[in-house]
Amino acid sequence: MNYQDINAETITKWIENGWKWGIPIDHETYANALLGKWDVLLTPTKNVPHNWFGDLKGKRLLGLASGGGQQIPIFNARGAKCTVLDYTDRQLESEKIVSSRERYDVEIIKADMTKPLPFEDESFDIIFNPASLCYIEKVEPLLKECYRILSCGGVLLIAFEMGINYITDEGDERQIVRGLPFNPLKDKSLYKENDGVQFSHSLEEQLGGLLRSGFIITDLYEDTNGYGYLHENNIPSFLAVRAIKSVT
Repeated sequence: MNYQDINAETITKWIENGWKWGIPIDHETYANALLGKWDVLLTPTKNVPHNWFGDLKGKRLLGLASGGGQQIPIFNARGAKCTVLDYTDRQLESEKIVSSRERYDVEIIKADMTKPLPFEDESFDIIFNPASLCYIEKVEPLLKECYRILSCGGVLLIAFEMGINYITDEGDERQIVRGLPFNPLKDKSLYKENDGVQFSHSLEEQLGGLLRSGFIITDLYEDTNGYGYLHENNIPSFLAVRAIKSVT
């Protein structure tokens, strides 16, 4: 079993135990989005500014590792033509449940984002990738793929994890217990079955990877992980980034 299959199984178990990122939105939330009352998250607690999207009507939007029936229904309600890609069947099933209930069309694709993405060049105007890069070992190949499938002037909205959550243990976040990078494939002692296979990534890998792929960064903001000692002390552990594909 490869590590992506392990992660899909792990996330399925989380969903069965009530994982907040696996609970699809209700009808009221969808109806409010139709009326212009909506928000979405890239990181755990801060809503993405609406001006990061612009007018969504008619835009070709890819929800990358964005299954779960939370963001894609909102984007559909705002007029986007949506595709969602995920590797966990339960997350994709949630997309089917919401789209069937609200009677809209969405392209649903099961694929592994560690592989080349199954889309033609310049297929999308917006890519929305909530915090999920911690589940893949190599970041830059995916960023290059995002650049390839975006139209010129297209927008990438993406969340980066800063690594701080991996140097502490949950419940004992006042003490540094390990260094970075965190990679269970190279150090098996780091693997915990209930956490799946996760990886830390430096900002050099992530922000540098964006720049090396050709993106222009236009805005960013920090966020906490939403719980525990680090959150209570407003210590940021995530970075949300807006980047565009150069038109030249």
